[in-house]
Amino acid sequence: MTGGTPAGTERRGARTARWHLVLVLVAVLAVVGGLLAWSVARTGDRDRLVGGPAAAGDAAPTTGVVPPGAVASSTRPTTTAAPATTTTAPPGPAAITLAFAGDLLPHQPLNDQAAAYGRAVGKPYDFAPMLAPMAPILGAADAAICHMEVPLAPPGEAISSYPSFGAPAELVDGIAAAGYDGCSTASNHSLDRGRAGIATLLDRFDERHLRHAGTARVPEEGGGVATTYDIQGVQVAHLSYAYDFNGYRIPADAPWAVNQIDPARIRSDAATARAAGADLVVVSLHWGTEYESAPSAYQRDVAQQVLPSPDIDLVIGHHAHVVQPIELVEGTYVVWGLGNQLSNQTQDVRRDGLTVVVRAVPGEGRWTVTGVEAVPTWVDLPSFRVLPVVPTLNDPATPPGLRDQLAASYDRTAAVVAGPATPGVALAPRP
Repeated sequence: MTGGTPAGTERRGARTARWHLVLVLVAVLAVVGGLLAWSVARTGDRDRLVGGPAAAGDAAPTTGVVPPGAVASSTRPTTTAAPATTTTAPPGPAAITLAFAGDLLPHQPLNDQAAAYGRAVGKPYDFAPMLAPMAPILGAADAAICHMEVPLAPPGEAISSYPSFGAPAELVDGIAAAGYDGCSTASNHSLDRGRAGIATLLDRFDERHLRHAGTARVPEEGGGVATTYDIQGVQVAHLSYAYDFNGYRIPADAPWAVNQIDPARIRSDAATARAAGADLVVVSLHWGTEYESAPSAYQRDVAQQVLPSPDIDLVIGHHAHVVQPIELVEGTYVVWGLGNQLSNQTQDVRRDGLTVVVRAVPGEGRWTVTGVEAVPTWVDLPSFRVLPVVPTLNDPATPPGLRDQLAASYDRTAAVVAGPATPGVALAPRP
């Protein structure tokens, strides 16, 4: 029979409908499964493009890729676990830079020019125009440290110049305006105006939120106690010492008022700073023979006694009033002398100066100085503007006469700095 009863026909129709439904569901599931597989494959490709885990045998990308275990630049969340062997970069910056400059020595003609600038803005003195050209270089460093060679005149007392200095308080204001974060203060002139001159200087530093090392008002900030700069979590300790004080005696009732060079003491102070948590220890030394570009026997003797100290990372020199070389002594950079940054010493070689920008990076358990950039400077007279030589030569507005002076200054400084051919010391080419 090819037919059947009506009931049998209805049952067969129902079974047929159910089978059709099953077939439709199977087809739908197959399509969905294919779409899911395609999506997973695309996700894997995308993971590899943004630094996700690559399949076995995939070549490592060469650019634009975040290594496994690092945080990708994409904001897309991921649930992929980092491999067990992944190491995390140490916290803090990948490098820091520190700028150091030469002597600030305000002779009377310089003070007179600061008074002229001050009259234009309603102040007794204004040193800011003199140091302003250095602001871009100082501002680019993580910390900038000057060398304040003189005390301030105490309140109610007249300012004074050579041979016994007492500077206007506005000199500190100019330092702050230029972008300095602090200064070394131990020099042969530290005691020119007694403890009152030291206190007046450091009080003004505090008012302008500047750090200082080398002289002290109270025992707690003297006696070889390091001043610390916190640079993005990196602790930089700064110590400052001078060879002598021009016949003035260290006060018997305040032996901590100023730091005198003593190699054993310097090593001990540096070790104390390191033990207190310093990542870098910088020692500023006021030393050498005035107007001599070659380091003296005294300088070399002190350096040999101080180094190699495992606790000293950099030595910065002052006092000669001319640029001196940069060398490695027992593996530590020694900037023998930075010359004058600001003074009225009018001889060409004494108008030359040097600012150094030092780079340091983290290493195995400690930070290390890896290079020194030498930035030649020149004191323009009679304006007393401190000019960075290379940028000023690159400025088309620089007049021909000044351009010739700057070029000659560069050549003198380059001859001194390039003399020892010290690895890691860089000097921008003359334009």
